[in-house]
Amino acid sequence: MTTTFPDISINTDRLVLRALEEADAPALAEMMNDEMVAAWTAVPQPYTEAAARRWITEYAPTERAAGRGLDLAVTEFLTQRLVGVVQLGNTNWRVRSTEMSYIIAPWARGEGYASEAALATAQWLFGDQKFERIELRTAADNTASQQVAQKIGCISEGVLRNACIARTRTEDGSWTDLRTDFIVWGLLPEDLDGVADQMAEAGYSSYTDWS
Repeated sequence: MTTTFPDISINTDRLVLRALEEADAPALAEMMNDEMVAAWTAVPQPYTEAAARRWITEYAPTERAAGRGLDLAVTEFLTQRLVGVVQLGNTNWRVRSTEMSYIIAPWARGEGYASEAALATAQWLFGDQKFERIELRTAADNTASQQVAQKIGCISEGVLRNACIARTRTEDGSWTDLRTDFIVWGLLPEDLDGVADQMAEAGYSSYTDWS
Protein backbone atom coordinates (compact mmCIF):
# COMPACT_ATOMS: atom_id res chain seq x y z
CA MET A 1 0.00 0.00 0.00
CA THR A 2 1.31 3.45 -0.92
CA THR A 3 2.26 5.50 2.13
CA THR A 4 3.76 8.62 0.55
CA PHE A 5 2.33 11.30 -1.69
CA PRO A 6 3.69 11.50 -5.25
CA ASP A 7 5.52 14.48 -6.71
CA ILE A 8 2.39 15.99 -8.21
CA SER A 9 1.24 18.93 -10.30
CA ILE A 10 -2.44 19.87 -10.14
CA ASN A 11 -3.90 22.25 -12.70
CA THR A 12 -7.07 24.33 -12.86
CA ASP A 13 -8.04 26.98 -15.39
CA ARG A 14 -6.28 29.67 -13.34
CA LEU A 15 -3.85 27.87 -11.04
CA VAL A 16 -0.98 25.39 -10.95
CA LEU A 17 -0.30 23.55 -7.68
CA ARG A 18 3.21 22.10 -7.57
CA ALA A 19 6.10 21.35 -5.24
CA LEU A 20 7.72 24.36 -3.59
CA GLU A 21 10.92 25.52 -5.28
CA GLU A 22 13.86 27.54 -3.94
CA ALA A 23 12.92 30.40 -6.24
CA ASP A 24 9.67 30.71 -4.23
CA ALA A 25 11.55 31.71 -1.05
CA PRO A 26 11.29 35.53 -1.34
CA ALA A 27 7.57 35.49 -2.16
CA LEU A 28 6.93 32.83 0.50
CA ALA A 29 8.68 34.89 3.17
CA GLU A 30 6.75 38.01 2.18
CA MET A 31 3.46 36.11 2.37
CA MET A 32 4.26 34.65 5.79
CA ASN A 33 4.93 38.10 7.24
CA ASP A 34 1.36 39.22 6.49
CA GLU A 35 -0.74 40.27 9.50
CA MET A 36 -3.49 37.70 8.87
CA VAL A 37 -1.02 34.86 8.46
CA ALA A 38 0.72 35.88 11.67
CA ALA A 39 -2.60 36.05 13.54
CA TRP A 40 -3.97 32.65 12.51
CA THR A 41 -0.90 30.42 12.15
CA ALA A 42 2.09 29.39 14.24
CA VAL A 43 4.57 30.76 11.67
CA PRO A 44 7.48 32.50 13.48
CA GLN A 45 7.44 36.29 13.27
CA PRO A 46 9.23 37.95 11.62
CA TYR A 47 9.59 35.25 8.95
CA THR A 48 12.89 35.33 7.06
CA GLU A 49 13.90 34.14 3.60
CA ALA A 50 16.28 31.73 5.32
CA ALA A 51 13.31 30.19 7.13
CA ALA A 52 11.42 29.97 3.83
CA ARG A 53 14.35 28.14 2.23
CA ARG A 54 14.51 25.67 5.13
CA TRP A 55 10.79 24.99 4.66
CA ILE A 56 11.30 24.42 0.91
CA THR A 57 14.53 22.38 1.00
CA GLU A 58 14.24 20.54 4.33
CA TYR A 59 10.80 20.48 5.95
CA ALA A 60 8.58 19.91 2.89
CA PRO A 61 10.69 17.10 1.35
CA THR A 62 11.00 15.37 4.74
CA GLU A 63 7.24 15.50 5.37
CA ARG A 64 6.52 13.98 1.95
CA ALA A 65 9.21 11.29 2.21
CA ALA A 66 7.98 10.27 5.67
CA GLY A 67 4.40 10.03 4.44
CA ARG A 68 3.15 12.62 6.91
CA GLY A 69 1.98 15.20 4.40
CA LEU A 70 2.48 17.31 1.30
CA ASP A 71 3.20 21.02 0.78
CA LEU A 72 2.09 22.53 -2.53
CA ALA A 73 2.87 25.96 -3.93
CA VAL A 74 -0.21 27.58 -5.47
CA THR A 75 0.74 29.69 -8.48
CA GLU A 76 -1.12 31.68 -11.12
CA PHE A 77 -1.15 29.83 -14.43
CA LEU A 78 -0.50 32.93 -16.53
CA THR A 79 2.05 34.80 -14.40
CA GLN A 80 3.59 31.93 -12.36
CA ARG A 81 3.32 34.26 -9.35
CA LEU A 82 3.05 32.56 -5.95
CA VAL A 83 -0.56 32.85 -4.79
CA GLY A 84 -0.34 30.73 -1.67
CA VAL A 85 0.30 27.31 -0.16
CA VAL A 86 -1.86 24.24 0.41
CA GLN A 87 -0.62 21.86 3.10
CA LEU A 88 -1.61 18.31 3.92
CA GLY A 89 -0.55 16.90 7.27
CA ASN A 90 -1.29 14.35 10.00
CA THR A 91 -1.96 11.82 7.24
CA ASN A 92 -3.31 8.40 8.21
CA TRP A 93 -2.73 6.00 5.31
CA ARG A 94 -4.76 3.15 6.81
CA VAL A 95 -7.81 5.36 7.30
CA ARG A 96 -6.99 7.26 4.07
CA SER A 97 -7.45 10.56 5.88
CA THR A 98 -5.45 13.78 5.97
CA GLU A 99 -5.71 17.31 7.35
CA MET A 100 -5.72 20.24 4.92
CA SER A 101 -4.77 23.88 5.51
CA TYR A 102 -4.23 26.80 3.16
CA ILE A 103 -2.61 30.24 3.14
CA ILE A 104 -3.22 32.88 0.49
CA ALA A 105 -1.07 35.96 -0.12
CA PRO A 106 -2.80 39.24 0.76
CA TRP A 107 -2.68 40.56 -2.82
CA ALA A 108 -4.51 37.45 -4.07
CA ARG A 109 -7.39 37.38 -1.60
CA GLY A 110 -10.94 37.90 -2.76
CA GLU A 111 -10.37 36.11 -6.09
CA GLY A 112 -11.59 32.67 -5.00
CA TYR A 113 -8.07 31.22 -5.18
CA ALA A 114 -8.23 29.51 -1.78
CA SER A 115 -11.47 27.69 -2.64
CA GLU A 116 -10.21 26.78 -6.11
CA ALA A 117 -6.92 25.38 -4.79
CA ALA A 118 -8.55 23.52 -1.90
CA LEU A 119 -11.24 22.00 -4.14
CA ALA A 120 -8.66 20.90 -6.73
CA THR A 121 -6.57 19.27 -4.00
CA ALA A 122 -9.63 17.51 -2.58
CA GLN A 123 -10.65 16.23 -6.04
CA TRP A 124 -7.16 14.84 -6.54
CA LEU A 125 -7.07 13.22 -3.10
CA PHE A 126 -10.45 11.54 -3.52
CA GLY A 127 -10.11 10.69 -7.21
CA ASP A 128 -6.46 9.75 -7.69
CA GLN A 129 -5.28 8.89 -4.18
CA LYS A 130 -8.53 7.19 -3.08
CA PHE A 131 -8.72 9.08 0.20
CA GLU A 132 -11.94 8.82 2.21
CA ARG A 133 -11.74 11.87 4.48
CA ILE A 134 -10.19 15.34 4.60
CA GLU A 135 -10.25 17.33 7.83
CA LEU A 136 -9.89 21.09 8.25
CA ARG A 137 -9.51 23.03 11.48
CA THR A 138 -10.23 26.74 11.59
CA ALA A 139 -9.85 29.14 14.49
CA ALA A 140 -13.24 30.21 15.84
CA ASP A 141 -12.84 33.82 14.65
CA ASN A 142 -11.15 33.04 11.31
CA THR A 143 -14.26 33.60 9.21
CA ALA A 144 -12.37 33.78 5.90
CA SER A 145 -11.00 30.25 6.35
CA GLN A 146 -14.42 29.01 7.44
CA GLN A 147 -16.00 30.42 4.27
CA VAL A 148 -13.50 28.49 2.15
CA ALA A 149 -14.37 25.28 4.00
CA GLN A 150 -18.06 25.85 3.38
CA LYS A 151 -17.57 26.67 -0.32
CA ILE A 152 -15.84 23.36 -1.03
CA GLY A 153 -18.55 21.35 0.72
CA CYS A 154 -17.09 20.75 4.18
CA ILE A 155 -19.45 19.88 7.01
CA SER A 156 -18.92 21.42 10.44
CA GLU A 157 -18.50 18.52 12.84
CA GLY A 158 -17.92 20.23 16.18
CA VAL A 159 -15.74 22.46 18.31
CA LEU A 160 -12.47 21.66 20.06
CA ARG A 161 -12.63 24.03 23.00
CA ASN A 162 -9.47 25.98 23.88
CA ALA A 163 -7.48 23.88 21.37
CA CYS A 164 -6.11 26.72 19.22
CA ILE A 165 -3.42 29.31 19.89
CA ALA A 166 -3.91 32.41 17.72
CA ARG A 167 -2.04 35.70 18.05
CA THR A 168 -3.03 39.32 18.49
CA ARG A 169 -1.17 42.61 18.48
CA THR A 170 -0.35 44.31 21.77
CA GLU A 171 -0.26 48.06 22.36
CA ASP A 172 3.49 48.15 21.73
CA GLY A 173 3.08 46.43 18.35
CA SER A 174 4.40 43.01 19.37
CA TRP A 175 2.48 39.74 19.15
CA THR A 176 0.93 37.88 22.07
CA ASP A 177 -0.76 34.48 22.16
CA LEU A 178 -4.54 34.28 22.30
CA ARG A 179 -6.25 31.02 23.19
CA THR A 180 -9.41 30.20 21.27
CA ASP A 181 -11.45 27.28 19.91
CA PHE A 182 -10.96 25.16 16.79
CA ILE A 183 -13.93 24.43 14.55
CA VAL A 184 -13.49 20.99 12.98
CA TRP A 185 -14.70 20.45 9.41
CA GLY A 186 -14.95 17.12 7.60
CA LEU A 187 -15.03 16.50 3.85
CA LEU A 188 -15.97 13.13 2.33
CA PRO A 189 -16.01 12.19 -1.37
CA GLU A 190 -19.79 12.46 -1.60
CA ASP A 191 -19.68 15.99 -0.15
CA LEU A 192 -18.12 17.20 -3.41
CA ASP A 193 -21.21 16.34 -5.46
CA GLY A 194 -22.26 19.53 -7.24
CA VAL A 195 -19.64 21.74 -5.56
CA ALA A 196 -17.57 22.25 -8.71
CA ASP A 197 -20.68 23.24 -10.68
CA GLN A 198 -21.69 25.72 -7.99
CA MET A 199 -18.25 27.31 -8.05
CA ALA A 200 -18.33 27.48 -11.84
CA GLU A 201 -21.68 29.27 -11.70
CA ALA A 202 -20.07 31.75 -9.29
CA GLY A 203 -17.35 32.42 -11.85
CA TYR A 204 -14.60 30.16 -10.51
CA SER A 205 -12.87 27.30 -12.29
CA SER A 206 -14.43 23.83 -12.16
CA TYR A 207 -11.72 22.18 -14.29
CA THR A 208 -9.07 20.14 -12.50
CA ASP A 209 -6.31 17.94 -13.91
CA TRP A 210 -3.19 16.40 -12.42
CA SER A 211 0.01 14.77 -13.57
